[in-house]
Amino acid sequence: MSIAFSRRLRELRTEQNMTQKEMSTLLGLKDSRSIRAYETDQSEPSICNLIQLSERFDVSIDYLVGATDDPTHHRPPRKP
Repeated sequence: MSIAFSRRLRELRTEQNMTQKEMSTLLGLKDSRSIRAYETDQSEPSICNLIQLSERFDVSIDYLVGATDDPTHHRPPRKP
């Protein structure tokens, strides 16, 4: 994906005081190794996980992947 994604994911997670384990549980992953791999640019999340991260952190996917510095750019509407 990109270094921007890895950096932004880590920043968003730590701003929310969320552990890698908590994030892996949120995404329905077995353990935190996938999150660690995302944050070190060794693996890429599925589109489903990108959508979940976008919704959880209330930022656009464009922002997550480094396509924009505006977190609200093309953000999907929040679910009620």
